Amino acid sequence: MTDGEGAVTKVADADILAVMALLPHRFPMLLVDRVVDIVPGRSATGIKAVTINEPFFAGHFPGRPIMPGVLIVEALAQTAGVLALTTLGDAGKGKLVYFMAIENAKFRSPVEPGCIMALKVEFAQNRGRISKFTGRAEVGGKLVAEASFTAMIADPPA
Repeated sequence: MTDGEGAVTKVADADILAVMALLPHRFPMLLVDRVVDIVPGRSATGIKAVTINEPFFAGHFPGRPIMPGVLIVEALAQTAGVLALTTLGDAGKGKLVYFMAIENAKFRSPVEPGCIMALKVEFAQNRGRISKFTGRAEVGGKLVAEASFTAMIADPPA
C-alpha cells in the first residue's frame, strides 16, 4: 500500500481476534498473540508471549523448559500467514496458508517461559499463490532463531 506519493504505509495492527479471523489455528497451535507493523506486500512483526502454561513445556524439557525450535519456526510461519492474507485483502478471505518448505533454519539461543518473542517476517518472493519468506525470532532484540520458508495460499478443502 502506498500513500499516493509512493511511500509505503502500514495497516492497522492485528490483535488476537484479528489473527484468529485470518488463521484457522487455535490453542494449543496458535502461536502468535498479535501482529504489529504490518506493511502489506513487505513485512510484519508478530508477538508471542511465551508462558509456562504452554502444553509443550511439560515434556520439553522437565526441569529446564525450552520452546521447541520447530514451534518457533511455526510461529514465524503463522506471522507470515497473517502478512500474506493481509496483503491479499478481500481476495484472501477464507483462504488457508500451507507451509511448503523450510530452509536454513538456525537456532541461536533457547526461548524460555517469560520471554516475549518478536517474530519478524519479510516477503523474499511473492508470486501469487506461492510466496517465500525470511523470518527472524528475537527476544529482547537478540536473535534466537531464523529461517527461510515457502508457503502456498489455497482454498480450504471441500
